[in-house]
Amino acid sequence: MQLDNRLKALAELVRKDKTFADIGTDHAYLPVYLAEQGIIKSAVASDLRVGPLKNAEETVKLHNLSDKIELRLSDGLDNFSENEVDEIAVAGMGGLLMAEFIERTHWLKNSNVHLILQPMTHVEELRKALYDNGFSIDRECVAKENSKLYIILSPYYGSEKVSYNEIDLIVGKLADNDDELSKEYLAHVFTKYEKKLIALKNAGKACETLEQTVEVLRKWQQ
Repeated sequence: MQLDNRLKALAELVRKDKTFADIGTDHAYLPVYLAEQGIIKSAVASDLRVGPLKNAEETVKLHNLSDKIELRLSDGLDNFSENEVDEIAVAGMGGLLMAEFIERTHWLKNSNVHLILQPMTHVEELRKALYDNGFSIDRECVAKENSKLYIILSPYYGSEKVSYNEIDLIVGKLADNDDELSKEYLAHVFTKYEKKLIALKNAGKACETLEQTVEVLRKWQQ
């Protein structure tokens, strides 16, 4: 199984010899790759809809991995139970939907469970939901596929709420990275917030917090 850059970046965060769940699996490329590489012990590939799950079933059978990868119909983590999986990847969904999964799945509040999240939107809101629910983010990385940048978060539950400010929600752990993709992503973030500030100023509205945010982001561009 060959993975694209986005899925490969997710795979690199998976701990070895654990039980893996791929939420919204679609074609089950990620769990098949992890099983073939001997990275995981077993996996559950789940999806909300029957169609994508049939695609996943075809992939699993093609690679002769029916004994290692279970297929499951589930809305997020609703059909999973506590202590069933150690590594959980949720990719290609909006950050608000991911935040909803986390807030309603109480058994995720376990330091042995590792989340690997690749939100398509609202990453700031997802970071906030993680922090407010007692999770810490140990690292973040960026993948690039077909000129599009994807951010990936690696959170664990820590029981104590993490203190954060607006910049923490906007930048996350990317400021700790020194790779070109993280710098490219931060440049996009800077441009986004600079445009917001210019639009507000043109409308005659002042926003001190946004000005401070843009100035901090500007420093990372220098």
